Amino acid sequence: MEPRMIHLTTDEMPRQWYNLAADLPTPMQPPLTPDGTPLTPEMLAPVFPMNLIEQEVSQERWIDIPEELLGMLARWRPSPLKRALDLERALDTPAKIFYKDESVSPAGSHKPNSALPQAWYNREFGIKRLTTETGAGQWGSALSFACSLVGLECKVFMVRISYDQKPYRKILMQTWGGECVASPSTETASGRKFLEQDPDTPGSLGMAISEAIEAAVSDKTGKTRYSLGSVLNHVMLHQTIIGLEAKKQLAKAGIAKPDVIIGCAGGGSNFAGLAFPFVCDKINGAEIEIYPVEPESCPTLTRAPFAYDYGDTTGLTPLLPMFSLGHNFVPAPLHAGGLRYHGMAPLVSQAAVEGLLKPMNLPQLECYAAAIQWARTEGPICAPETSHAIAATIREAIKAREEGREKVILFNYSGHGLLDLSGYDAYLGGRLSNYELPEDDFRAAVDASLQGLPKPERRASGKW
Repeated sequence: MEPRMIHLTTDEMPRQWYNLAADLPTPMQPPLTPDGTPLTPEMLAPVFPMNLIEQEVSQERWIDIPEELLGMLARWRPSPLKRALDLERALDTPAKIFYKDESVSPAGSHKPNSALPQAWYNREFGIKRLTTETGAGQWGSALSFACSLVGLECKVFMVRISYDQKPYRKILMQTWGGECVASPSTETASGRKFLEQDPDTPGSLGMAISEAIEAAVSDKTGKTRYSLGSVLNHVMLHQTIIGLEAKKQLAKAGIAKPDVIIGCAGGGSNFAGLAFPFVCDKINGAEIEIYPVEPESCPTLTRAPFAYDYGDTTGLTPLLPMFSLGHNFVPAPLHAGGLRYHGMAPLVSQAAVEGLLKPMNLPQLECYAAAIQWARTEGPICAPETSHAIAATIREAIKAREEGREKVILFNYSGHGLLDLSGYDAYLGGRLSNYELPEDDFRAAVDASLQGLPKPERRASGKW
């Protein structure tokens, strides 16, 4: 019998995170202030604690994971590497399909891999409460869980469409002591402005980020900070524990390297967590195809320009060098709410500019069909976001069959979908459709958001 699961012991957990910024052939361009001057670490101090700011700007390749934090992460780590044998048989493919199962965390996704370190570092810095945003609710759930472990208060601004579609995520947050409000809300000046402009807006991650940052910086006691679940360098850093574990597990299976790496991509965190340690291998000569997969309705990497743009709708964040649909962009209310972000992490963006990644976008119906096939072969119900990685994996496995080529495919199973069943109900009932972003809407959002902002150069080594 072929093994389905490959485990690591607690003693085999990675003791350091991997920082891709140290190895990018062409360094990232710096974040800017609204007037175009480079951002300094001190300017971020009202928003983040200095110990996380140090990680954000670090150029060190390896960052030690504190021992106490390792003990906390060991509640669910190392996560298992699994082989999708039944899907392989159903597809009649010579490919071997492996996946890193991040659904085993208490919050059911990869998100606690960064939520817990962020909460821990904030507590060590003397912070008492955190504010954040959440799309589908996975990040808000994860941060509420993390804050409950380290003793912090947590307030979550949840994108309204997901707040309505996914009520059980709110209950998870409340169970762990978090406070969850629908965004845009009447609790902040930015939220009231958004509602005044469009009382029926479905909301967006950019809007929710604006509210969360405003709520943090307006605390006169100085004991509140903001926490972000994706996009920023230190979040990508924390998530690399996924790929570092996967490397050890593949080695146990006798596999020197995968041929294909796949992850769904919204802001970039779960994709980067799996992919970045293998991007390092590709930089150093390994032949690996690496695919970030996004929704057809929110095609950041595949259609948007590489630009300096705000990470939020109001413009409270620094200008980040990233692929962006524009901070005013409001995506269609697809069920993969965690992939409805207008921008892509700067580290992921620069890796794509460098040619190290091959971004793709997929339609909603193909992704749900893949999720159903997955459930009827492998068993688990995946998150709508994760279905994008599964759909791309199925494409690659079929391609391997057509080419008659053996290959090893590794994807990130970023979370379960047991609280996302309304999307499955809509799909099975024939109430879902594909939505391709019209060119006019795309152009209008980009032009309205990026006009007058500085433009980054597309710098690349030309090796890929």
